[in-house]
Amino acid sequence: MKFTEEHEWLRVEGDLVVVGITEHASEQLGDVVFVELPEEGTEVTKDEEVCVIESVKAASDILAPLDGEIAEVNGPLVDEPGKVNDDPMEGAWFFKIKPSDLSQMDDYMDENEYKDFIG
Repeated sequence: MKFTEEHEWLRVEGDLVVVGITEHASEQLGDVVFVELPEEGTEVTKDEEVCVIESVKAASDILAPLDGEIAEVNGPLVDEPGKVNDDPMEGAWFFKIKPSDLSQMDDYMDENEYKDFIG
């Protein structure tokens, strides 16, 4: 897995990259009450806003970590946004992206670097 400074995690699955937020991020947000997901098939550019999460504390944007196409979204999160708090690192992924350049993953932290970052 790789991690961004925006507290997103990225996991490669075949030719797709699964994207979610870290446990640290979900704890900082508090209870998530709303999730807006991108449309499947949407072309995105790295650092473009693609999702919106709202919690009882704040609203937060999820940025595209890579250039590519949104291949799949986790639709059940729209009806059950609390899953983001219950299982942020597995079941509550937001979208899967088909990257146009997988080498962009090299820009991100590994797990140990991320742990140091949140320190």
